[in-house]
Parts: sequence; C-alpha cells; structure tokens
Amino acid sequence: MKSTLFTFLFLFILMSSCKDNEPLKPHVSLEAPIAKKVPEELTVHDHTRIDNYFWMRLSDDQKNAETPDAQTQDVLDYLNAENNYLKKVMAHTNGLQEKLYDEIVGRIKKDDESVPVNDNGYSYYKRFQEGDDYPLFCRKKLEDAANEEIMLNGPELANGHSYFGFGSHSVSPDNKMLVFGIDTVSRRQYTLHFKNLETAAILKDKLDNTGGSAVWANDNKTIFYTTKDPKTLRQNKIVKHVIGTNQSEDEVVFEEKDDTFACAVYKTKSKDYLVIVSYQTLSTEFRVLDANMPNGKWKVVQPREKDLEYNLEHYGDHFYIRTNKDAKNFKLVKTPVNKTEKEHWVDVIPHREDVFFQGMEIFKDFLVIEELKGGLRQIRVKEWNGSDHYLAFNDPTYLAYTTSNLDFDTNLLRYNYSSLTTPNSTYEYNMKTKEQVLLKREEVLDDSFSTENYISERLEATAKDGTKIPVSIVYKKGIKRNGQNPLLLYAYGSYGSSTEASFNSSRLSLLDRGFIYAIAHVRGGQEMGRDWYENGKLLKKKNTFTDFIDVGKYLIKEQYTESKHLYALGGSAGGLLMGAVLNMEPSLWNGVVAAVPFVDVVSTMLDESIPLTTFEFDEWGNPKEKEYYNYMLSYSPYDNVKAVNYPNILITTGYWDSQVQYWEPAKWIAKLRDLKTDNNLLVMDCDMETGHGGASGRFQRYKRLALNYAFLLDLEGVTE
Repeated sequence: MKSTLFTFLFLFILMSSCKDNEPLKPHVSLEAPIAKKVPEELTVHDHTRIDNYFWMRLSDDQKNAETPDAQTQDVLDYLNAENNYLKKVMAHTNGLQEKLYDEIVGRIKKDDESVPVNDNGYSYYKRFQEGDDYPLFCRKKLEDAANEEIMLNGPELANGHSYFGFGSHSVSPDNKMLVFGIDTVSRRQYTLHFKNLETAAILKDKLDNTGGSAVWANDNKTIFYTTKDPKTLRQNKIVKHVIGTNQSEDEVVFEEKDDTFACAVYKTKSKDYLVIVSYQTLSTEFRVLDANMPNGKWKVVQPREKDLEYNLEHYGDHFYIRTNKDAKNFKLVKTPVNKTEKEHWVDVIPHREDVFFQGMEIFKDFLVIEELKGGLRQIRVKEWNGSDHYLAFNDPTYLAYTTSNLDFDTNLLRYNYSSLTTPNSTYEYNMKTKEQVLLKREEVLDDSFSTENYISERLEATAKDGTKIPVSIVYKKGIKRNGQNPLLLYAYGSYGSSTEASFNSSRLSLLDRGFIYAIAHVRGGQEMGRDWYENGKLLKKKNTFTDFIDVGKYLIKEQYTESKHLYALGGSAGGLLMGAVLNMEPSLWNGVVAAVPFVDVVSTMLDESIPLTTFEFDEWGNPKEKEYYNYMLSYSPYDNVKAVNYPNILITTGYWDSQVQYWEPAKWIAKLRDLKTDNNLLVMDCDMETGHGGASGRFQRYKRLALNYAFLLDLEGVTE
C-alpha cells in the first residue's frame, strides 16, 4: 500500500528502461528458484480462491523469534534463493552497476549543508561531512560569531546499526531540550529520546512504539506524542509525557477507537494551540488545546462527518480552515476560536471549479495560497486587506512549493522550485517588494552537466474514454523521434498524491545513455483537481491502469519509442499499477520495475490485522462487501497472473516492510514464474535488513538504484 508520507522517496530512489523481448543468453542456463505449493482455500461471498503460496506469510512473532521455526526457515530459504538467483543472473552487470553507483554518487556534493531556517532566536540546519551517510543536526544562535552546536551526530548514533532511521526532532520553547525519534528496524516504530542541549546529556526518559515525533507544550516540560497499535501499526493514541517520569506513568489524552481513522498531534504556527487530528481518506476531526495549559481539556473544532475534510491554522482571534464543505476542490474559511463548528465558517477564498486549493501559509500581513491549475502548481500571494499576485515560473512542467516558513511576522517567503531540467532551488521571496534571492541550488558535480543540454515537454495523451492525460517528459538534446529510443514511463496514481515534475541528478545516468524519461499523470492522483482523484479510486480504480497503458501507446504513436524499447516503473501503490498493466497489456512493455509492489490486493484488504488495511477502505473499498470484492478481484495483480508471455521484470521488496509486507511480492514472483510462458528475465531483490523505504544511509540506497538501472540498460544492450 501507499506510503503517505513516503511516495516522494520512490521518486527519488527509482527509475528504469529496456530492450526487446528475447531472453538474454547469460540468463538462460541458470535455474530459477521454484517455490513449493501448499494449496490454501480462501472462501468469501461463496467464491473460493486457491492460494498456493499463502504459506509465505509470517507473523511478527515469527519474524522476531531468535530461532526460526520450520515455516520461517522455509520462507527465509526461499527469499535467500531468490536473492542468490538475482546475483547470478545479474553478475555480468556487476561492472556496470559499480560504474552507475560511482557515477550517481559522484554527482552528489559530499560535504553538503541545508539552507538554515531561523526559529526562536536560533538558526537550524543539517550538514553532511564528506564520506558520511548520516547528517549532523546543528544550530547557531542568531548573533554575530555564534558557535555551532551539534544537536545530533548522525554518524555516531548510526554506528553499528545496519538500518538507522531518524524520525523528527523538536526543540523546547526555551531552547534547552531536544526530543528526537529513532528507528533501527525499518518498521516505522520509533523510540523517542531526550537530550539536554545545555549539558549534552541524554536523559533517562525513553518512549517506545511511537510515531517518531513529539510536540512541546509551552511549559518546556510536557510533550504530546502518538503511539501505535502493536499489530496494525495504526497511530491510535495521543499520549502526554512529563520530563523525568517513566513512560508507564504517561497519560493517554485521546484514543482513536475507530479503526478506519489514525491520529496525529502538532502545534499551530502561532504556537498558541496544540492540535490533535483524527484522519482517514474522506474525513477529519480536530481537537485544540491552549499550548499554555497542557493539563487542560481538549475541545473538538467540528465533529467528524463522512465526506467532510478540513484542516486548520491559527491567526489572531480566528482559525483558518481549508475544507471541502460545499467545495469539491476545497476552499478557505475562517471561524472565531470560540465558535468553531461549521455553521460559523465564513468564506475567505471561495471554491473554484477549475482550481484545486492545495494548501496555505499564514503570515502577519500576507496569506500565501498553493493552487493546482491545469496540472501545474501555482503560488499566490495575497495581502490580507489588499491585492494578490502570482509567482512566475517558466518551465513547461515543474514543481514549486512553500517550505520552512516558521516566522510569522515577516515579509519573506521561502519556497522551493525544481523542474525536469532545473536542480532543486531554494528561494527567498519578498512578498512586499516582489524581489527574490536564490539561497541555494542543488550542485550537480558533473562538468558535463548543463540544464541547456536537456529538453522537457508537457504533452497530452487521450485515454480510451476521451480524457486528456497530462504527460511530463525529458530527454537529452539531439534525441530524434524515430521510435527507436528507450523510454522509461513512471506513475503512481493513488491516494490523490500528485506526481509532479522535479529534478533528479541520478536520472542523468539514463538520459545521458539515450533514455527518455516520462511521467504519466494518471487518474488516482490529484494533478487535475479532486475529480481526477475520485475517478481513479474505489470502483473506478481501473482508470489508473488504462490511463497508463494509453499513455504508453500514445508515446509509441508519437514516435518517442516503441514496445521493444518501452519500460515501466512504479513503487508501492504504483507497484500495484505495474502488476495490473503487466496482466492487462503484457506485450506493450519490454521491461518493468515494480518496487515494494502492493499486488495481493484482495487478501491484504480482507486481513484487518495487517498495517493500513482498515485505514484504506475508502481508497480501495472493503472486500467484505461483495461489490468491492468482485471489482478488486478483477484487477488484483496476484489473482490475475495467467499463462502468457510477460516482459522482463525486476521486483524489489524489504523483509521488514510494514506497509507492503514482503510476502506480497514474494508470492507474486512465485506465481509468475510458475505460470508465465516466456523465457524473459524475472528476478527479485529482497533486502533482508530494510523496510518500505529501502536503505537508510545517504549513499547506500543508490546500490539498489544502480541495480535497477543496470537491469534496464542491460536489456538495451548498454554495457557501460
């Protein structure tokens, strides 16, 4: 399933490409692993499925046991056999993989530093020292000649851990204490630790099984944090902790008992209110508390209702609320802090049919609005009592968004800009004078790189129902549209998560070898507004798959590529997309990379003990209802594998994945290998030490990316 917060990591870590459907000779003589079959009858709605590989599923207790039982050992043996097979059949690309890895890492500045962000008298930033996989988290006082304080030393903390993931970190209002989250398993179950920033001492306080972040009350000693259901990993409780006490003494201030909702806690930008949010796909509910009164009573802003979504910020005597109340594309309303129910809401930015209201930043004198129009982001600056204007962006397809605007009383807006040809750039824009300064642009350490060497375009493909599907595309200058170019087509297309066109220096390794890279902005995302999302979910989910196929056919028709050079890539819910299009149009592609793919849709959505299942009924449907069961069954990649020729396929997964459990891709590859009628390459890379996001180290993650690229380039006959 999706990785909410984590869709963007896949865009950063993955990409692909390929050749024709004839098997490569180095692969033919090697014997692929064959998984044993243990038929399991699964009956729902008087319909029975036979799952020959159901045995691959392990419980958390089995995975964590010191001594594996017989079933666990069988699973481990099979996963290791797949990994060994991958190593053997890809051994002839080892030199290419090393070259790609060195090339990708070589473009990255090793001693990099983030743009500092000012907050409460300090400037905060993180920096990497050359050769380190993990950053130093630092700060300086906002005064001349201030000394650097290293709050967290990533390399030292990560030493000895095969996986080391940081959650978030937060400094107390008096600047003296730090709370930070650590995950050493890759299950996104974090332990919170505390550090005295004056003495550098780590406190005895340790909070286990958390969501990885915490929010300070204004008394500098009380924090609020989330804990997770140990089985489903749903964030279901908000807990209060006082520094110096044991976790066993912590008070649960809110429990989300509806298992289709999760919860979180944050503080408003004004720092006046603590906020609890309960959320699911189609509904939200907020509670607020005066940040100066951590022992006070939380107040519900507007009780939850089906199909009513809202979120809020605070300014003066009002809450400003982004909502879909009578506004499919969302609008902005305000309400007095003491009269918060929806009958008191007054429009500030009305609903517009052709503009999706995506978000906002509130300043003392300005309101900044992020909008999506025609599939492209816009940033609109409005004086509270005056005119408004838009920032100008020139690329045909791009990504722009506000970021790190912690200061309330300022005329300066911080925003990021990137395009398929422009490296990530951070600007500071004066909202009053309209002047801007480039604070930092990502350095590409490659003497041959220039934005002028590449061309990006915004295209439109026509879907089978007549809908126009936007396509963002980039290639190196000099590429001819003769149908002979290898082309990698990427999409995600779920949860209303928009896939926007941004720069990725690692992608240059494909572009410089003749690949075209394209993004299909398929339905299921939200690029073209709320309808775009609603027409790619639930009983309209197949639009996501047919859109992607139609974009592929369009690119062939327009002579960008042809089937024997067309490749597809998707991860997580985008891996579901890969599995679906493989079954629907297997001959359209020469190769497919499916990363941590959600492919066993029916069985997963029937199992409410699995993380995310109940939380996602509004995205996929509940298969305990016959209509949804039948529809899911009609597209579920695992259930629809058949005896046909499939293209070359690389599947990636992680043994500790909490979002798409490893057994989904493991079962899928076993079934594909049993039924497919071709000799094309079918391999799986199962990282036995990581989860959904892959390796935690700054550079280590590129090992898998180099494998992905080598897989694709090898299919194109590219050896260096």
